[in-house]
Amino acid sequence: MVCSTWRAVSRSDPLWHRLTRGIWGRTNLFHDTWREEYIYRHQTAQNFRSGRAVHFALHFDPADVDDPNDPDALICRCLAFSDRYLACGFADGAVRLFDLTTRLHARTFRPEHHDRLGRFSRAVSGIVITATRLVFATLDGDIHVAAVNSNANPRRARLGEVLNDGALVDFTGRGRWWVGLYAGLPGRAYRVWDGNTEEPLFEGGALTDPEAVLGWHTLTEVTEFVGRVRVTSQESVVACTSSRLVIFDLGDLGAVLREEDYTNRRGILVGSFDVCNEAYVIVDGRGNASVRRADTSEEMCGFTVRPPRGVLGCMNGGYVLTCAGGVVRVWQIEQPGRQEYLYSFRERIGEVNALVADERHVAAASSDTNIHLWDFGAQ
Repeated sequence: MVCSTWRAVSRSDPLWHRLTRGIWGRTNLFHDTWREEYIYRHQTAQNFRSGRAVHFALHFDPADVDDPNDPDALICRCLAFSDRYLACGFADGAVRLFDLTTRLHARTFRPEHHDRLGRFSRAVSGIVITATRLVFATLDGDIHVAAVNSNANPRRARLGEVLNDGALVDFTGRGRWWVGLYAGLPGRAYRVWDGNTEEPLFEGGALTDPEAVLGWHTLTEVTEFVGRVRVTSQESVVACTSSRLVIFDLGDLGAVLREEDYTNRRGILVGSFDVCNEAYVIVDGRGNASVRRADTSEEMCGFTVRPPRGVLGCMNGGYVLTCAGGVVRVWQIEQPGRQEYLYSFRERIGEVNALVADERHVAAASSDTNIHLWDFGAQ
């Protein structure tokens, strides 16, 4: 028997809304009630922990490119999720959207390009996607904005000046913020914009000064990852190169909150770095992975990645995913201490260019131009 008071409370939609928001950070309702939303999210989380997922290969017309003679046109360089779409950024500057419900190619956005300053100068270096807006940047510094549900050409919000700024090696955003990480010129590692007004707010920083030459090489050849940058839920920025990690405050632009030197730990595997909410994951050159809180650097958990070379990583609210040697492995981050991975995906996908996860999906872009999607959604 359940008492009438608890029965009444359990039917309270505000209660289920508060629980869903507190556990998964959900503010948008995708089911009829917040109770149904909670049940669905809980089951999906259980699927993620136990490895119950359906794998899909996403397809698009390979002939649909600007230049059929461009051998790099079909190389996918970066990935990003919204609730409805997977956005894939390619080396020729195109961004393709895939509908996560149908797994079909929905549309392609192609910006107008200006003078080409290298083989990869038009390559997409970062994507920010919401329910209504797509923002993406290219290595030459251009930033483009498009309406997600429109077939109109993207609008150039910023014209890149690569000779004055360096290469825009990574681009990210959250809420009102856009953040770019540059390499090529001293003292100009970061640039921050107000994403609502598209106005620049700050530039500076020396994080990528040692990688200046490598930054220029990204425009003309395939290189290792120069650096990565992410925005936390606490309005701070975490950025890294192969030798250093820096955290700075968006509320007090330019104020460095924390800086770590990884030289004595054989450096950082830049492709392993990612942020989710207030935490970040990073793997050093010895294969030691660490999940830490961005505000305090307190370690939430750690584990060892083998083999460490060529590792790509990403994370969601409860798990870290790594890919090395074509194998995607999943590690739980909710429990403190050191632990082994929970499981690995059955599919072997070869060398990977990009890896991304949210609370329901995982996507990977392999070097053979295939795009893989795993759906852990409750059935």
